[in-house]
Amino acid sequence: MAIKRVEIDGIGSLVLVKKRGMRNLRLGVTPKGEARVSLPIWAPYQAGIKFAEERADWIGEQINKRRSSPLVDGSHIGKSRRLIFKRTSSNTASSRIRSNEIVVSTPWAPEDPRSQQKAREACEKALRAEAQQLLPQRLAQLAAKHGYSYEAVRIRKLTSRWGSCSSRGVITLSYFLMQLPWELIDYVLVHELLHTKHMHHGPDFWTDFESIMPGAKKIRRQVNAHQPRIVPETLA
Repeated sequence: MAIKRVEIDGIGSLVLVKKRGMRNLRLGVTPKGEARVSLPIWAPYQAGIKFAEERADWIGEQINKRRSSPLVDGSHIGKSRRLIFKRTSSNTASSRIRSNEIVVSTPWAPEDPRSQQKAREACEKALRAEAQQLLPQRLAQLAAKHGYSYEAVRIRKLTSRWGSCSSRGVITLSYFLMQLPWELIDYVLVHELLHTKHMHHGPDFWTDFESIMPGAKKIRRQVNAHQPRIVPETLA
């Protein structure tokens, strides 16, 4: 059995395992939250990498399920809000989003799965609103500063990557970006702007990237250390 481990943008660590007797490729996520592709002994490793990349969204969802930490009272969410749990005598949980708070009123303890579900729903709603307000503005500023243009920008729930750019110049950004420091957010925005010119990660792409953001590859490692999800600690 041959094993190879590689790092893939938007996925993280990917384990490729060649097994005798296998006829098809098989994808899974280990209990440690690591993507794993099993493939026939005769198949090239690149086939396994492509197989995983085509299913990056599913991998991201599975990894996030394994890595999600419980939200606690006082957690910082995005750039401006704090999560508050309040006990209530009601039979159901409810939430309110204020300018600087996300208040979850619940008859259950904060760690109860029902409280956690309501809190995550409210936090994602707050992150989406914040991202829609701030990210398009910042993207436009960076595009104007560095001479790039794009067709449109969309804010979505991306769980396997921070952003993408279509061949038509439509940039899609994950609202989970609001959990990152601004330096890392800018890295992602510039990365997608560069894809309006370079639809690849070749030498030209990185030459232009380094001219705009010196040390881009070092910052890339910092970005890859995070996952698009809600985290209970303060990152910014």
